[in-house]
Amino acid sequence: MITVLMAVISVYFLVKLYISVMQVGYINRAKRMTPMLMGSAAFLKAGNYAVAKEKLQMVGMGIEYVMFIVWLDGGIRWLDTITDALNDPFKSIVMVLAFLFINTLVEMPLSIYEKFVLDEKYGFNKTSKALYLKDTLITFALVGVLGSLVVWGVTAIIASTQMWWLWTFIFLFIVVIALNMFFPTMRALFFDKVTPLEDEALSEQIEELMQRTGFQSSGVFVSDASKRDTRLNAYFGGLGKSKRVVLFDTLLEKLNALELLAVLGHELGHFAHGDLYKNIGIVGGVLFVMLAIFGNLPDSLFVALNTGNSPAIIIILFMLFMPLVSFVIMPIMGMVSRYNEYEADRSGGELVGKLYLANALRKLVEENQSFPLSHPLYIFFYYTHPPVIERLRALGFDERSEATKEAARSECDADSINRELEEQ
Repeated sequence: MITVLMAVISVYFLVKLYISVMQVGYINRAKRMTPMLMGSAAFLKAGNYAVAKEKLQMVGMGIEYVMFIVWLDGGIRWLDTITDALNDPFKSIVMVLAFLFINTLVEMPLSIYEKFVLDEKYGFNKTSKALYLKDTLITFALVGVLGSLVVWGVTAIIASTQMWWLWTFIFLFIVVIALNMFFPTMRALFFDKVTPLEDEALSEQIEELMQRTGFQSSGVFVSDASKRDTRLNAYFGGLGKSKRVVLFDTLLEKLNALELLAVLGHELGHFAHGDLYKNIGIVGGVLFVMLAIFGNLPDSLFVALNTGNSPAIIIILFMLFMPLVSFVIMPIMGMVSRYNEYEADRSGGELVGKLYLANALRKLVEENQSFPLSHPLYIFFYYTHPPVIERLRALGFDERSEATKEAARSECDADSINRELEEQ
């Protein structure tokens, strides 16, 4: 049984490695082509960054593969042995948190290298070592507290019923919904400083845009994301009355008002189409399938591992195999997600203007140094968003069109922006 599992995992990692190798080769060729969406130097720099990051991911795959073998070939049994004196659910909590902590420690050097070497080299990183340490410790604490509660709940369910996997699914699905509801609050409380948007005119324009789509939020906020990273982003967080609009300060700095509103119009398109709830439903479906599988594992697997089928062992196996199951399902989820992105782009273009959304997409590519080309196989497995070139074409703009380049370079004063919004 263990031999079969290791063979399956080996194939999984070889496929992932093959996709990464194809991606690296593709970008190395593409970065020498005629530049798209950015100047020659920026295009080459973005290609080099994409290649360097993918190579780092390949190193991470190797570490992940070794750790997988280690856990199956005695690591889980070792954890089970050293916690043998503990009683459930405390044993489950200690075993699962130890599993997560060890994996995190092993992977941490790569994370540190990516942040303080790779991102530093390409001008992304703004995080100090002290802030990185603070974020890491807070993350450990949150995982420790929340993880303990979840493990305790799953352990209690497994011990109480033979249909534990079904009730565990219900329990975890409720946890997923709760995390979506309280994510903005937790992020603001422990990581980012989030303050109300001070630009009253822009805030009013955003509120008017939200009213046009029936989106009700608890306010428009600005996150001080620039203290960690230079990349541009924004998000709608929460569910129900906890919904809020959060803009990264980097986004406010780089986009003019109409471009910003077009980006928010895209996000409101997701809301109008119910994409958040669809995504939660997809996550629930995947979770249901995985728990149905892991709720019926053969006894021969636990015999091969030389362990019992305790709640802690089941939970660890679930987390260990979750990336494999997710990888198999990702192409389907990716196709659905990419379709949703096209529809959200269409909504953003209709709400504010296709030109302004196209300008915003160009600026996001330039400022985030996102290389605009990828191997088709890489897109098929990993892309949740369509390539930006395809998004521009769907909006009616060619990636080399001078129209959007000139519009992106032009500045819109506050009066002209307000006049255009009033006319729409």
